Amino acid sequence: MQTSDLNKCSDLTIFSLHPSCQNGDHYLADTEGYFYIIKAKSFRRVTDLSTDANAVVQDLDPDFQHGDHYLGINKFFVVIFKRRGICRLTSGLGSISTDVKINLNPKSSIGLYYWGLSECCCFLKPVSEWGVEYCKGADLEKDDGLVDYSVHPDVVNFLPGGLSITRGPAFGRWENIKTITNDSDTPVTWQRKIIKKIGYNKKKMTQITHNWKITPSVLIHSGDLTGLIAKWQFSFSAEYGGAQVCATKETWNDATDVEELLSFELKPHRSLYLWQYRLGLGDEPVLFCRDLIISNESNPPTKVPLPPADP
Repeated sequence: MQTSDLNKCSDLTIFSLHPSCQNGDHYLADTEGYFYIIKAKSFRRVTDLSTDANAVVQDLDPDFQHGDHYLGINKFFVVIFKRRGICRLTSGLGSISTDVKINLNPKSSIGLYYWGLSECCCFLKPVSEWGVEYCKGADLEKDDGLVDYSVHPDVVNFLPGGLSITRGPAFGRWENIKTITNDSDTPVTWQRKIIKKIGYNKKKMTQITHNWKITPSVLIHSGDLTGLIAKWQFSFSAEYGGAQVCATKETWNDATDVEELLSFELKPHRSLYLWQYRLGLGDEPVLFCRDLIISNESNPPTKVPLPPADP
């Protein structure tokens, strides 16, 4: 995702990452047009994350390894070590040509993600009663001059866990789609077609992309982008607004009505309940799962039919 303003979000564009630029531990940029991907003890420098243009790989200096956050400010790189409460400023990640240590101010240590502008540092703050905000300031060592800005909902939708903020926390629950009752004094054989919805609410989910400019390569490599984002949201733990289930093997086509023939004997004065499992956000169902459960209990089943997501 690229935008010139997280607050106004007037030019949000979604790009695909080149395979060689994927799965980095940290990403940062400098003022000279270079992007850096840090993996373990080395880093890759490119001029375009989509094409891997002008790629150079170097070892990361041992003193700058295992940092919690990396960013570029002006002509310097900043490595943040939160547990040690310090930052290190250097002119190069591969060697120590200039190295300055400063203490990290407590107000600047709460960031979830950090990035640099030409003359200052920014960091994304934890969600508060004011929603999602980022902080902008010239000095990580001092707390004066820090200014908070709200993050535009179109940006929040793309961030990990963002859908739980704009749409509501994820849920997984059984919904009663039909109840069959035999009010007679004799057993009856019940046989007929029932209609259930299978797939996901693509029309509803696509609303989050209305103000996004999505490059063609994204659609080629990821297919349905909104479905991919929804899968990730459902896989997160409750702490990040997810349901911690893996729904990748469910049907992620546009939701359609499907007929299924059911036949069973129903005892006198008894009822059977048909349950379908659904995943959703807030109060809105998003994914209609394939499996049905037929039960003689009016309370929903407790078994979760989807495997747990990897922590």
